[in-house]
Amino acid sequence: MGREFLELFQDWADSYDNSVTGNDAEYAKVFQYYDHILEAVAERSNGTVVEFGMGTGNLTLKLLDKGLKVIAIEPSKEMRAIGEEKLQGRTKIIDGDFIQFEVDENIDTIVSTYAFHHLTDEEKLEAFSIYGRLLKIDGKIVFADTMYETKEAYLEAIKKAESDGFHNLAEDLKREYYTTIPVLTDIAQKTGFEVSFNRCNDFVWIMEAIKK
Repeated sequence: MGREFLELFQDWADSYDNSVTGNDAEYAKVFQYYDHILEAVAERSNGTVVEFGMGTGNLTLKLLDKGLKVIAIEPSKEMRAIGEEKLQGRTKIIDGDFIQFEVDENIDTIVSTYAFHHLTDEEKLEAFSIYGRLLKIDGKIVFADTMYETKEAYLEAIKKAESDGFHNLAEDLKREYYTTIPVLTDIAQKTGFEVSFNRCNDFVWIMEAIKK
């Protein structure tokens, strides 16, 4: 359920915002157009929104500034602490993850950025099954994350990171559960969603899945 990576975020929480603004050369292309990606996710959102993996609250702020009601969910206490300071009580922040969470409101949109790869493909299917029961018809999931068109493209990305000397990035790509668009398409369709994908940079795509 992604909690096996919490130790990474203990170390990364304080420097996360510095990384996403392009100051870490190794991850610059991963976070290229970061602000635009968050804006695109926010623009696709409506109504009452559940945000998984809110991190330091960057997307949360954009959703709130758009006038949306947001329930922010984050398993890392270090990230939550930074998010709470940034958001200044503007929304509820809950300890939870993509699969284990408690929400007792009607939800229109489920969002996340740079986090769904912390779930295995089996867990991704479990999560979509939960969201399919939670959302009404035409409710949507909007996730921006690193994903690949094919398994070969994923392996090529690892090889390129290694050849560029980006060994931390290469290890991240190997360790975490990055998947492919065909796998995500199959998961969405199996759980009653119509799905589309839009590429944002060399790593990140926006997946929009609408409940049918």
